[in-house]
Amino acid sequence: MIAKEPTKPAGDRRRKTKESTGRRVFGVVNATALVLLCVVMLYPFITVLAQSFSSAGAIKAGQVSFWPVGFNIDTYKAVMSNGTFWRNYGNTVLYTTVGTTIAMVLTTTYAYVLSKKHLKGRNALIGIAVFTMFFNGGIVPNYVLISALGMKNTMWAIVLPGAISVFNLLVMKSFFENLPKELEEAAMIDGLNWYGIFARIVLPLSKAVVATMVLFYSVVFWNDWFAAFLYLDKSELFPITLFIRNLIAGASTSASEGAAAAGTTTALVSSNIQAVTMILTVIPILCVYPFVQRYFVSGIMLGSVKG
Repeated sequence: MIAKEPTKPAGDRRRKTKESTGRRVFGVVNATALVLLCVVMLYPFITVLAQSFSSAGAIKAGQVSFWPVGFNIDTYKAVMSNGTFWRNYGNTVLYTTVGTTIAMVLTTTYAYVLSKKHLKGRNALIGIAVFTMFFNGGIVPNYVLISALGMKNTMWAIVLPGAISVFNLLVMKSFFENLPKELEEAAMIDGLNWYGIFARIVLPLSKAVVATMVLFYSVVFWNDWFAAFLYLDKSELFPITLFIRNLIAGASTSASEGAAAAGTTTALVSSNIQAVTMILTVIPILCVYPFVQRYFVSGIMLGSVKG
């Protein structure tokens, strides 16, 4: 005889049906909310992109939303022929590269040291770092300090004050604490010192969190303009973000000069030059992000969950 499978109670079937229905409803609501959120977040960027290819009259009349009106690329030609723009753009690349490199060296080494629970004075070092997260000297003392150190009107005034982010430091510290201790013990048996363990064992296993922190630091340095506004007086040292800020504030006429050199009217450029400059500025970040996106979520989760 063939044994019959036991029949599931009707209550279990109803419960399963309710759970499936509830899950489908949640999925639809969740997907709808995410789509709406994406539209809200992308709308400003799409509008700026459309304005960068639109005519000055259409922008002034408020006719530009998702699509360019009165398509033109004259402003792109004007901006890309402006030497000041590209000089400031190069400064931003330099500041971001040097600043991110210094920040990653300091953050990874400091976090690795703090992850060692046997370290004497570990709690004091953590306390010092956390204290700076909530309290700082303020703008005037920082300005006096930077000037006294002779860093005013130099690259170091931009890259050194923000070299260590305490948030990034704590995330990396938590990540390093979760690495298997057996790997370090095996490396010590093989003759590696702490520097060798850190460089040859720890860092290769930390690609996710390292890539995430590189993205964090790069975005901060790339978007920062206030430090340059405080510490730099020479326009040839400005980052591109300060160039944009001066355009928005009406404090820079270099773009108009570039437009005149390209044979474009000042009125045309003044209407959408901000949009063109912003689009050209965000392109590098948009190009880099897809390559580190797969590390982004895993790096944050691995660095924030302790088990």
